[in-house]
Amino acid sequence: MAKYELIMPKMGESIIEATILSWVKKEGDSVDIDDTIVEIATDKVDSEVPSPVAGTITKILFKENDTVAVGEVIALITTEGEEAEAPGGAVQDDEKRETEQPAQKEIPATTTTTTQKEVKKPQPAQMSAGETSRFYSPLVKNIAQEENIALSELEQINGSGTNGRVTKKDILAYIKNRSTTKLPTTSTATVTTSTAQTSSNGQYEIIEMDRMRKLIADHMVRSKQTSPHVTSFVEVDVTNIVNWRNKVKKDFQSRYQQKITFTPIFMEAVAKAIRDFPMINISVEGDKIIKKPNINIGMATALPSGNLIVPVIKNADQLNLLGLTQQVNDLAGRARNNKLVPADIQEGTFTLTNVGTFGNVMGTPIINQPQVAIMAVGAIQKKPAVVETEYGDLIAIRHKMFMSLSYDHRVVDGFLGGSFLRRVGDYLEGFDLTQTI
Repeated sequence: MAKYELIMPKMGESIIEATILSWVKKEGDSVDIDDTIVEIATDKVDSEVPSPVAGTITKILFKENDTVAVGEVIALITTEGEEAEAPGGAVQDDEKRETEQPAQKEIPATTTTTTQKEVKKPQPAQMSAGETSRFYSPLVKNIAQEENIALSELEQINGSGTNGRVTKKDILAYIKNRSTTKLPTTSTATVTTSTAQTSSNGQYEIIEMDRMRKLIADHMVRSKQTSPHVTSFVEVDVTNIVNWRNKVKKDFQSRYQQKITFTPIFMEAVAKAIRDFPMINISVEGDKIIKKPNINIGMATALPSGNLIVPVIKNADQLNLLGLTQQVNDLAGRARNNKLVPADIQEGTFTLTNVGTFGNVMGTPIINQPQVAIMAVGAIQKKPAVVETEYGDLIAIRHKMFMSLSYDHRVVDGFLGGSFLRRVGDYLEGFDLTQTI
């Protein structure tokens, strides 16, 4: 007999905690491999945690609505067989545990700035004080806020979850039929985890950060504390790309039912350059460099709330332009509709962000830990430029774009960072205008 420690799983690079929504299995219940044990939620996704082993639930360590740090043990499962057969999760049997001091669990890298005291005291996710006694998951509250659903309106939705909890499915179904079946409201206050206050003299408004914004803020600060950032810039001529896209976009959409944007074209060039410079595709653990075999490119995507999320295109170097277009459109669409699942935001090895969508010509992005580089592309602008021809130099109107690369100077020096960025530019400038779809 052995006991397996079921831990709170990592739901993405920026996620350090999750809320327990409901225990599908109770103490004493038997489970098979892949049976759902517990439903959990973060600000980004709701998810089910499956059992990695077959056995019996002997101890549940947290209650429903508790917020638990990633890596914390949430339940114990008694299994048949030797202890070594449960890799990473098997613990000593009861007799040994009584006589030996339990080993300190390792806290995941993404929580290194969370103190031990903070990890051991998870707090339940709640509505603003005094607003409601009914529990809503962070995802449901975010959807309600984005759809301008008042708290009194939300409380009248019949929930299909445990104890009448409103699930993501419930609120999305309500929103779909809202125009014809809108429930009466008695308050104009929308659902939010932030509390707005005014200053004593009434001159300004004080807005408390919502939970997702706090997580993003913590992630950004930790990135700056972890990595000495250096940023390099190049300007590239993307005239061939602009002209080719203008020529094929109608036929492309008609043939494949996909809108082709510039993003998959940029990703194709980035993937090629990573193959040329694989030491950009690494992470750092202590004094060790971890070289990643797969090229998984994250794309920073703005959510309706104004926050950002980074869904990941796995094995981007193995996809052609059509495959990249399908992946970009699918992930971006599901991000905007809060339909991403945990696997969509995990295992990124490099990140691309398009600051040009905001009308910005360039940016100095912050590295998405534990990666070591992030590239930003700016707005494409028409500019007069000197063009070399067989008849001499000419001035012509060209489509130009700035690109920047922020990189971790602990492991990426200026030669590697600058060479990689220039190689991406070379691939974009060498884009084949005559290629077919």
